[in-house]
Amino acid sequence: MKSFKKILPTILWLGAAVMFFLYAVVVYKVGSGTGFYVVWLAAGVCCILMEIFRRIKLWSKLPTPIKAIVLAAFFAAVALFIVVEAFIISGFNKKGEPGLDAVIVLGAQVRSTGPSIVLKCRLDKAYTYLTENPDTLCICSGGQGSNEHAPEAIVMKEYLVDKGISEDRILIEDKSRNTIENILFSYELLDEENMSIGIITNNFHVFRGCAIARKQGGENIYGISAPSNPRYLPNNMTREFIGVVKDTLLGNM
Repeated sequence: MKSFKKILPTILWLGAAVMFFLYAVVVYKVGSGTGFYVVWLAAGVCCILMEIFRRIKLWSKLPTPIKAIVLAAFFAAVALFIVVEAFIISGFNKKGEPGLDAVIVLGAQVRSTGPSIVLKCRLDKAYTYLTENPDTLCICSGGQGSNEHAPEAIVMKEYLVDKGISEDRILIEDKSRNTIENILFSYELLDEENMSIGIITNNFHVFRGCAIARKQGGENIYGISAPSNPRYLPNNMTREFIGVVKDTLLGNM
């Protein structure tokens, strides 16, 4: 029993490292066009380093003031993560309002075969809303990434038209490269002020998308949450945490 207790920390740290490495492979295989899987690789490396530090008893060798600084920074980071994630989760069940003047569907990865799973979820939610609200205008927003065969907005419009949404109801914004540009360039297509606008995106992205839309001048903004794959939710939530912190510091939201 004593021997098991002795090796338990090693099992936990190395086990966590293996899990992080495996999850990095899962995220990498999605082929989303981002290098965020590196974060999970880094987390695995950190677990290995923690086991090494434990074995050489580094913590006990540190001066007390250094220990205090490290612990304060750690708990501050944990508190920040919890608070930001709570705000992100607050957008998970947003349903918007009926009869909005327009909805902006935020773009995401497209493939040669069509929209990615993430984008398809957004478009299916847009289709449902547009079907239930026949007077609402739709803006498909998304430019062309280096690993995409066509602008996201073009593929998005084709998907909605194929499902039965009239072309006359769909406007194209095909120059944007990020969420801020999605919003700003889409606003330029709307010729009336104070329009009621729905922001359609995946649940983990609703909070930031709406916050950016309000910061960029939207007054009547409503989030409309599309689902996302639970398998990739840890990756999406972690990435979104970084996005919220970055855009807050830059004054984008």
